Amino acid sequence: MKAYIPDDHDYKTKSRFSRIVCLASYLGLMAWFTLWHLFLIPVPTGNPWVIWLIHMAPLLAFSHVMITGKPRGHAWLCFVLLLLFIQAVLSASNPNTVVYGLGYSILVSTLFTSAMMYTRWRARYNKQLAHWAEQKDKSASDNPTK
Repeated sequence: MKAYIPDDHDYKTKSRFSRIVCLASYLGLMAWFTLWHLFLIPVPTGNPWVIWLIHMAPLLAFSHVMITGKPRGHAWLCFVLLLLFIQAVLSASNPNTVVYGLGYSILVSTLFTSAMMYTRWRARYNKQLAHWAEQKDKSASDNPTK
């Protein structure tokens, strides 16, 4: 592991902001799927609930990660979002689903970026906390009070 280089960035605020954006885009993407597949344009030949569940399954698999806020889980979510982004671009290129595809791709892009930045900033904030704790322990051992 690389040594921590002290800096003056406020990673706590940055990670909190990216987490809020991440949660908002996660919930927005789930709402977008629900609105589109169940209410606006349900599939007339099939069961719309099955189609909705197929689209929701990758997102629902990461619901525990989104609730707990684990940075490693957010990094894994980014890998899954790459597959969803491919589907979003394909939907945007179809003239019949261009509105769905554009909304889908914007939400996936926002979720990807915010999850990636949350992972990065949270890891740096954790390093900052460890560095500050080490400095506190070091100063306490240098100046013992009697």
